[in-house]
Amino acid sequence: MSAAHNSQSAPAPAGADSAATLGVFAAIDIGASSGRVILGRVAEGGVQLETVHRFPNGVAEIDGGLRWNFEALYAEVLEGLKAAAAVAAVQGETIASLGIDTWAVDYGLVDKAGRLVAQPFSYRDERSRAAVAPVHAKLDPARLYQTTGLQFLQFNTIYQLAAERDLAGLQTLLIPDLIAFRLTGKRRTEATNASTTGLFDAVAGEWATEFLTALGLRKDLFPPLIQPGEAYGTLLPGIAEQVGLRPDTEVVAVGSHDTASAVAAVPAQEENFAYISSGTWSLVGLELKHPVLTEASREANFTNERGVDGTIRYLRNMGGLWLLTECQRTWASAGMQHDLAALLAAAAALPDGGPKINPDDPYFIAPDNMPERIRAAARLTGAVLADDPAAITRCIMDSLATGYARTLGEAERLAGKSVDVVHVVGGGSQNALLCQLTANATRRPVIAGPVEATALGNVLMQARAAGALAGSLADLRALVSAGSSLTRYEPAELPVTTSRK
Repeated sequence: MSAAHNSQSAPAPAGADSAATLGVFAAIDIGASSGRVILGRVAEGGVQLETVHRFPNGVAEIDGGLRWNFEALYAEVLEGLKAAAAVAAVQGETIASLGIDTWAVDYGLVDKAGRLVAQPFSYRDERSRAAVAPVHAKLDPARLYQTTGLQFLQFNTIYQLAAERDLAGLQTLLIPDLIAFRLTGKRRTEATNASTTGLFDAVAGEWATEFLTALGLRKDLFPPLIQPGEAYGTLLPGIAEQVGLRPDTEVVAVGSHDTASAVAAVPAQEENFAYISSGTWSLVGLELKHPVLTEASREANFTNERGVDGTIRYLRNMGGLWLLTECQRTWASAGMQHDLAALLAAAAALPDGGPKINPDDPYFIAPDNMPERIRAAARLTGAVLADDPAAITRCIMDSLATGYARTLGEAERLAGKSVDVVHVVGGGSQNALLCQLTANATRRPVIAGPVEATALGNVLMQARAAGALAGSLADLRALVSAGSSLTRYEPAELPVTTSRK
């Protein structure tokens, strides 16, 4: 659902200090639990990232539902752009453009005057569950998949919109497009995010307008599509003055679905690679040239989402480190603070063969007492999971690694493509236990890093659009590989790692 995010700046790339800066770009990178504004300095040797502002994000009970406080989020974006402008000014730099990536499927509704009529619902709200059956009564799930290629998730935008009571006179703006609209006054829908709605034709690359009609939705419910590398427009004069940026600063469409940006920055030098974008959710899959729209693919619940440069992200949206984050939150609320590194070390010291759960179970989507829910899920398998943070943590790591291996095996079979190496990017790439268990489970080498893949992908798309970089997606990935610190994990019964750089 959402690519990984972490709170550290990327190290300077090899040669960045000695190479002349080719361009400076601002990346607005927002995940389900936090957001950041990052300056990306592009040089011949790679990209240097500097986080200039970070802020929390999360759902809250607002107006009877789980919603995002968009106004607070947008205020943080403006503060971040102010900080970016100030840092750049001190360095005598000009920010060429800015790009926005966030999580997928959620949206805001704006009226003709551009006013947001309510705070956007979160995908974690239960309201869309009741809309699934009515949608499927009008649109057969097999037909939906043959057109959209989208994995069934009860919170996909198509079901959320079907749960809306009144859309008359309103337009739907996905979250990154809503931010871009506030900044530029231009209404557009970026294509990689559009492909997660359930209303996008995976082959034609256009809106599936027949589905909108079938559901009684207007054909102009979404603004026109825009592709990564195209510009929404320039900053509104008042916004430019408020944040201290030039009025001709462009807002450029990147892979606005954060997973699209993360996959664009996978440092793959191999043709047959798999990726795991590991964060709150785990996005596990392959990069393809064409979607896989077979019935077998639908039954396996794989999704075909747009990547940059017309690629297809063939993947399954799996449970992720949300399970551990929620456990830590529950423990902390009970007065038990656990250092993450110590917790993972204790989990690694436990023997193999412990209990496993299904991390994809919808039972784990909503926030609640996660440790007890995990123990209850283990009991349903006939296992006994101790009420011990290390044991619960190890159960999460084992379950994720096993799920990754199963998912990649299915992806290879369904797409007819074999995998030689697995790239793990995002926050989970720092989790040595998870990476080693994944190498063991998949029986493939795992290359971990970069942590900041999402922000890197965002900046790379802007830099290419500005002419600071040129070349194919493979050329951009070679730049990431050359300028990143990566770690290689070989399949083994015992944790064995070797540093690649």
